[in-house]
Amino acid sequence: MAYASITKPSLHHECNLYQANGSGKTISGMGFRPDMIWTKNRSTGSYIPAIVDVVRGGTKKIFTSNTDAEATDSNAVTSFTSDGYVFGSSGSFNYSTDNYVNWCWKAGGGQGSSNTDGSINTTYTSVDTTGGFSISTYTGAGSNATVGHGLGVAPQVVWIKRLSNVDGMVVGHKSMGFDNIMKMDRTNAKAASSNYFQDTAPSSSVVSIGSDTGVGDVGNTYVMYAFAEKKGYSKFGSYTGNGNSDGTFIYTGFRPAWIMLKRTDSADWWGVWDDRRLGYNPDTYHMRINESNYTENAKHVDQLSNGFKIRETDTAINGSGGNYIYMAFAAEPLVANVGASIPATAF
Repeated sequence: MAYASITKPSLHHECNLYQANGSGKTISGMGFRPDMIWTKNRSTGSYIPAIVDVVRGGTKKIFTSNTDAEATDSNAVTSFTSDGYVFGSSGSFNYSTDNYVNWCWKAGGGQGSSNTDGSINTTYTSVDTTGGFSISTYTGAGSNATVGHGLGVAPQVVWIKRLSNVDGMVVGHKSMGFDNIMKMDRTNAKAASSNYFQDTAPSSSVVSIGSDTGVGDVGNTYVMYAFAEKKGYSKFGSYTGNGNSDGTFIYTGFRPAWIMLKRTDSADWWGVWDDRRLGYNPDTYHMRINESNYTENAKHVDQLSNGFKIRETDTAINGSGGNYIYMAFAAEPLVANVGASIPATAF
């Protein structure tokens, strides 16, 4: 039985849906301070997926669907509060009366401080050790180096984005090995390179980075998001597609609230599903985070009490013999703790 280390996942990760008003808006009642917010306009494709975080500041946006450097938007998130956030008229958050989805993670509840565990000191590192998530900023050295993540356990997934110049978000994932990488703005299959993570999995204290411009160019600034698995709350792994509408079942040990999938052995889109947007199991709606003008559409991923099952023949998520990686976060654990008697149910 997958007893959870976190009994209430919504205190570490949450999905918010709202309708814009075109001026200013406050999201509250979350139960935690959201330290990273990934936003997407669901109505207008011209507003691309954007991320802000407490370490860089809520008016500093980076994008997953292009290679643009960090952009300043004074009308983005103007305040992170104890149980939510405030934003202005930014198109990334609040255009006209459009509908939005925001995916939020807790880190350390503030900007944090420098981590000195690696050969490069971070500028700031904000850490939620309970939820297994940290945000760090650092300056590249132009050679092999290490960067502290602060989690106290080895992360299984790392995202790195160059801030001061153009480059796509680099993704390292345990299931494709840290001798391979992918980028979120591209449909490309995984690519082997020692210049990103030195062919080295992260340790309990540091992430190894190389000299590639995507992770370590001399004098350039970067943000790093590090994710460690927590039983009953988060799961990062892989599966093999079968090309059948009665597709692969992936056990996570919890009812997923949020899932991201990507094929690794051939080119295809990155998809994100959550348990809040339109659609009923298994017709849950997905977003394509690598496509700038994409809104949302139904692709059949059945979110169950103990994992998820693919019910779709699209090669992006279920090609016969295809290899896929995923990240999943819980709505609720299968059983919250040893004394719990009520198991989770599918939504």
